[in-house]
Amino acid sequence: MSLYDIKIYVQNNILLPIVRKHRKLADLYYFLFSSDFSREHQKVLNGKYMHLQAIKEGAPNAFNLRRQVHRLEKGLIMKNRRDVFALDYILSVATTYKVLSGEKGTNKDVDDGLLSWAANVLQKYFSVVKEVPVVKQAKEVFQSTQHQIKFEASPVNFVPYKRSAAVKSNITYDDFMQLAIQRRSVRWYQDKAVPKELIEKACAIATLSPSACNRQPFEFRIFDQEDLKNKVGAIPMGIRANYKNIPVFAVVVGRLSAYLSERDRHVIYIDGGLASMSLMFALETLGLSSVPINWPDIEFIEQQMEKIIPLSEDERPMMLIGIGYADPDGGIPYSQKKTPDQLLIFNSGN
Repeated sequence: MSLYDIKIYVQNNILLPIVRKHRKLADLYYFLFSSDFSREHQKVLNGKYMHLQAIKEGAPNAFNLRRQVHRLEKGLIMKNRRDVFALDYILSVATTYKVLSGEKGTNKDVDDGLLSWAANVLQKYFSVVKEVPVVKQAKEVFQSTQHQIKFEASPVNFVPYKRSAAVKSNITYDDFMQLAIQRRSVRWYQDKAVPKELIEKACAIATLSPSACNRQPFEFRIFDQEDLKNKVGAIPMGIRANYKNIPVFAVVVGRLSAYLSERDRHVIYIDGGLASMSLMFALETLGLSSVPINWPDIEFIEQQMEKIIPLSEDERPMMLIGIGYADPDGGIPYSQKKTPDQLLIFNSGN
């Protein structure tokens, strides 16, 4: 028996039955006997540090503005809305908007869409709340901003609207069910290039996925150059038999600097997963197929990925997605799914 086998035996059969019983023992176990969470700890702390430093240096990131503006929107849509709200952060919103307005063109996270949304929501806010001292101060900061967008005080766009005014699609439940049945994980593809514009169109739909406080803390890193995409595709364990056959790989990367608190460390996976599902459905409508590729938290494969693609101190790969035109003769696992009866539990509380 090797030293590694002995270590695993001791961990699983001697330590685990004991340390699982108390949080402090669990902490001690991962401090002394296992480094499985070390990378996550470091990445979370790096993200928190980067977020805090940006605020301290007067250079808040775009994630901060997205969260703040979304908070204002939620206040604006309240029934029986208060005459004044957001007093604890409205000055920060206005200041952050002003700072980021000066970064348009140099910061890829700051574009016309973000600035237009923020400016219009702020304008709407100032038009409906009482002008108490802190609101007046924030309004002065906003009005002193050199807007980097075409901004008109009236009419106000990019602001909350009534559900009755929302866009209504003609897609039926049956239509969507057919799309869901059509979308299968495809592992065999035609030797055919995938147009970048189709990936961009699918991504446009993915951006509409729900995201906590609208921060969208993820990116799709696309690899379609033969040598590079094969280096990326060779890393995950689940597709080593056929990765060279997949024309495009998307690496879904989460950005932990979107958050200030450890409590949000898993939101990159939730938001990234929601957007990835939308992306894969969109690809189907464009004649493309896809395969989501599991990315387990294994240190040595994380190290391999970091050697190939540039990742900052706060960034983590969350999953990969293979993309291409399906080989019509390629096999598809049936993959029987659970039924609603197995997944739905109603009113199970005490």
